[in-house]
Amino acid sequence: MEYDDVLRKLEGFSDPSVVVGMARFGINLSNSFGVSVPNIRKIAKDVGRNHGLALELWLSGVREARILATMVDNHVLVDGGQMDAWVLDFDSWDVCDQCCMNLFWKTEFAWGKAVEWSFRSEEFVKRAGFVMMASLAVHDKSVVDDDFLRFFPIIKEGSSDERNFVRKAVNWALRQIGKRSAGLNVAAIGCAREIRGMDSKSAMWIANDAIRELESDAVRKRLGIF
Repeated sequence: MEYDDVLRKLEGFSDPSVVVGMARFGINLSNSFGVSVPNIRKIAKDVGRNHGLALELWLSGVREARILATMVDNHVLVDGGQMDAWVLDFDSWDVCDQCCMNLFWKTEFAWGKAVEWSFRSEEFVKRAGFVMMASLAVHDKSVVDDDFLRFFPIIKEGSSDERNFVRKAVNWALRQIGKRSAGLNVAAIGCAREIRGMDSKSAMWIANDAIRELESDAVRKRLGIF
């Protein structure tokens, strides 16, 4: 499927009701057709893997085209330069999250970028670092749990960032790591308690929300903690 055909297909799924819903969730709609993610996935299935097309779609600047690019790109062909270029284009939390969850975590650069980006000052670049941590905790089965311990000091440092899109990603990373195994659950709760002692409203929210979930009966049952 050619670039122009894909854009026309995306535009054909435009739905004003979707736009209203996305606006309520703080999604940037400045360059958007108003297409739901399930419909974008339908197109991605028809397109298949296509690295060249993904690069073209990203350059369009259209929200849905960029999300589609993250679904059809081939992670083996993605290099660090592409990741650094794309992350600077993030202007909405949904594009950031879709890119990290669909594509970036699969690359050989994922662990390094998670750390690198978490220290950046740009809001969505920094968010991407912590979303990568969360994505790796959920999806990367190739590493031992202890490898995630390196993220806790970074999560603690990032917890004082008061920007909403950053603090929610920090919280997400902490919770997902803590739900990976019984051992990481204990470690994540310990990290959250340290965060709760910091003089920061953001840190307090992150810690209390994480502890509430990580100590819940549902999580403890799933991890076999009695």
